[in-house]
Amino acid sequence: MEQKVILMKTKKTENFSEWYTELIKEAELADIRYNVKGFVVFLPWSVMSMMKMYRLYEAELERTGHVPAWFPALIPERNFHLESKHVEGFTPEVFWVTEAGGNKLEERLAMRPTSETAMYQMYSLWVQGLKDLPLKIYHSSQVWRHETKATRPFIRSREFHWIESHDAFATREEAVAQVHQDMEMAQNVITGRFCVPFLFFRRPQWDKFPGADDTFAADTLMPDGKVLQLPSTHLLGQNFSKPFNITYLDEKGEKQFVYQTCYGPAISRIYAAVISVNGDDKGLLLPSCLAPMTVAIIPIYKKGGEEAVLAKCKAVEKSLAAAGIKCTIDTTENTPGFKFNKWELKGVPARIEIGGREAESGELTVAMRDTGEKVKVHESKLATEIPRLLAEMDGRIAAKSRAGFEGKIRDAKDYAELAKVLEIGGFARAPWCSTDFDGKGCADEVKAKTTGDVRGTLFGKGEKPAAGEKCIHCGKEAKEIVYIARQY
Repeated sequence: MEQKVILMKTKKTENFSEWYTELIKEAELADIRYNVKGFVVFLPWSVMSMMKMYRLYEAELERTGHVPAWFPALIPERNFHLESKHVEGFTPEVFWVTEAGGNKLEERLAMRPTSETAMYQMYSLWVQGLKDLPLKIYHSSQVWRHETKATRPFIRSREFHWIESHDAFATREEAVAQVHQDMEMAQNVITGRFCVPFLFFRRPQWDKFPGADDTFAADTLMPDGKVLQLPSTHLLGQNFSKPFNITYLDEKGEKQFVYQTCYGPAISRIYAAVISVNGDDKGLLLPSCLAPMTVAIIPIYKKGGEEAVLAKCKAVEKSLAAAGIKCTIDTTENTPGFKFNKWELKGVPARIEIGGREAESGELTVAMRDTGEKVKVHESKLATEIPRLLAEMDGRIAAKSRAGFEGKIRDAKDYAELAKVLEIGGFARAPWCSTDFDGKGCADEVKAKTTGDVRGTLFGKGEKPAAGEKCIHCGKEAKEIVYIARQY
């Protein structure tokens, strides 16, 4: 029996929230019915993309000298208390294990909310001399945090999937250089491969990672104009090496504490940005490197010609598979229109339509997911033409996302302009007194009045206010340019 044609009912530009919920359900990305609050099941179609994301990010980390390791999910409570600001920042979010095998544990164990206090105990054993530095290890894992805000699949949950890299250096200069390299990795992968633009900020001092000297983070904009934080990188200085006693003997034989950084690309959250920024009113629109399936082959039958059409579909599938192009033949009994909609909803980059005429001539119809444009390609050229068409599609996706992002960055010189920008959605670029702690009062009042958060100053750009500009809130002389936005 033919199924009803699947069409997205909600337009992304009219109601992003409903569109996002509908997309997750119809494209079969996640199931929210798991019976622990705040936890969801990621379904195969999204997981196949996220596995590709992991591989691409891990390859970039390894290119920059990182090596993988796996660390335990449980952390003794005493580890947290070695760094007071860290424990203060994370304790409210921790899931605690207090019992095992029916017996109460002598010490509570934390389900890993982040891995500093698990990994650095071991770093103190591994680092002895300069020969052991730099130490650059990444850890692909899940972490658990008792989020009190509303959870949303991929955007925010109590269990998320990410990568952490934790690096140790002999000097502060090397640690600062690593922050720059972390930013470059984010640019190469998230924008360069996943087609998601962002701005990289130095966070205000009141909004830095617990225990860090400085925090830097990549912020993208979702279609409703709200910010979604992507990777953050933290300049830890010696704040963890001292309590965890991570030291080395220098050339003079004197003990020195290492300088550290940590970096956290949250794969599941980046996936939320990928599907939201690039998706359209037909459903998913995925860069070709992330598509679980690259090509959907659609047989179009006419009575009496079914055998020849199916044989040609199988021959094309075999040829593409030999060229390393993942494809599937839709042999269901649904109409071609239903099949077109289904694979567009799922974001398959290319569709090949094969009817009796194509089976006979070998001239096949290829439709691209982003534009719907159809081109004729002879079957003998598919192995070279499909990659070319995909590269062109990826370029169009990247250009469209970049243009949309840049169009949401606007100047705001006063409250009226700030309120207007935040209502429209996007970043308000505003003069500010200070992102040190003495500017927190201004930030708190701005948030109370507008629900906008000060995201920070552009990292490495050296933006300065014009002469005579005043802080958008307090009216004091502006020392910095900050970006303000509403956030998830």
